[in-house]
Amino acid sequence: MSGQDYPKFLQNLIEELSKLPTIGPKSAERMALSLLKAPKHRAQSLAEAILKARDHIRKCSICNYFAEKDVCTICDHKDRRDKVICVVEYPQDVMAIERTGRYKGLYHVLWGKLSPLEGIGPGDLPFKSLFSRIKQDGIKEIIIATSSSREGETTAIYLKQLMSPLGAKITRIARGIPVGSNIGYIDQATISEAITGRQEVIS
Repeated sequence: MSGQDYPKFLQNLIEELSKLPTIGPKSAERMALSLLKAPKHRAQSLAEAILKARDHIRKCSICNYFAEKDVCTICDHKDRRDKVICVVEYPQDVMAIERTGRYKGLYHVLWGKLSPLEGIGPGDLPFKSLFSRIKQDGIKEIIIATSSSREGETTAIYLKQLMSPLGAKITRIARGIPVGSNIGYIDQATISEAITGRQEVIS
């Protein structure tokens, strides 16, 4: 072991933490040291929470959002507007929109966006299940809430082309969303304005 290395088990913990999104080596090091200094029961609680989430959280069979059963609480809620679907990239986008309290429709989570450079094409995203929902459930409006990044805009254009033949109204949130931003990281007021001020997509 060199003079700069931590003990093996601590180094392994740092390396595992650094594999998490947005967590660099320095942040991982601080987190690992904090866990070591904390009471043992806190570390145990964290480990149990991670394992329980892995064991009990799945994708909703309808919209792909997080669920503890086959269907998520949003799809299972009888008071939701069942003729409107908001298409988002990631589950955190659903939560960001829900926190505004301004949207009462359903969702469809893509778990990504079209990105040829990363090898993500239409076949890698759940477009077929969205297409089927719109036809079978008589959806009246599709709100495209993908990010304003290049990949998000590419995804929005593809969705417009794919869904246009179905006859549903297609709208796009745009107002107030900074260029290149992901919905999940925008403040509630801005998202609320974007949902309320959505505009119909014109070919």
